[in-house]
Amino acid sequence: MTASTLRSRLNSGGIIVAPGIQDMITAVIANEFRFEAVYGTGYWLTASAYGLPDAGIASVTQMVDRMATLVETSTAPVIADADTGYGGLLNVHHTVRAYERAGVSAIQIEDQEFPKKCGHTPGKRVVPTEDMVYRIKVACDARTDADTLVIARSDARQIEGVDEMMRRLEAYAVAGADVLFPEALTSREEMATVCSQFDQPLLANMASGGVTPILAAPELEELGFAIAIYPAMTSLVAAAAVHASLKTLRESGSASAAGQPLYDFRRFCEQIGFEEVWSFDKRWARD
Repeated sequence: MTASTLRSRLNSGGIIVAPGIQDMITAVIANEFRFEAVYGTGYWLTASAYGLPDAGIASVTQMVDRMATLVETSTAPVIADADTGYGGLLNVHHTVRAYERAGVSAIQIEDQEFPKKCGHTPGKRVVPTEDMVYRIKVACDARTDADTLVIARSDARQIEGVDEMMRRLEAYAVAGADVLFPEALTSREEMATVCSQFDQPLLANMASGGVTPILAAPELEELGFAIAIYPAMTSLVAAAAVHASLKTLRESGSASAAGQPLYDFRRFCEQIGFEEVWSFDKRWARD
């Protein structure tokens, strides 16, 4: 889908619910539910593809490849995590161009130092506000499609407090950011306070296991959020199921005794595209 689709949906009001996608199995299954957007999560795409932590280790080239595959697989617009832009201002410029060529509809850039850390883990450090302002200005200028959304994330809550984080977000809005992303808020009250201060669309990060309370989408909309991402939900559910089934296999030597529900194999074959393969074979296969 095009960036104009997501911008139009954002402008129409109501909250956009975007599940995090960590691999293409999840992307294929998510297509069934026709979400209005999906979130290309840096943490989980890095973990699933390379077995690495979200600590600025994966390169822009690797992440562009993952985002391009997600865009090709998903029927929904992709909101893409671009970390800090992967370096200096020139890197930000090239990252935006590369993500646009990959087909994403929104690009999220944060105000951490490079290399970054996951927003819900210790050890984060942020750049001066002015440095992030220039990241946003360069990102907006680099766009070749005016409908591509630039999302400005601030990780300053744990370092400088809520008030300073809001001052940062105000500066990012003036710099041209389309959506503001206050990361790692620690209470519903903080979330309400931030929403009350901005007319700009705001994004809520419902990171399972993180420091922010997990609220239902209708409550987030009531607070004033325009987008809610759920980056970790499907990944942690999948990891729990894998862990339980492998534990049972190791202890009992039996796959059938694992006690975990199995996704229907025939159904997944259809979702992943085997019906087209079977039709092709029926038409073209030679004895």
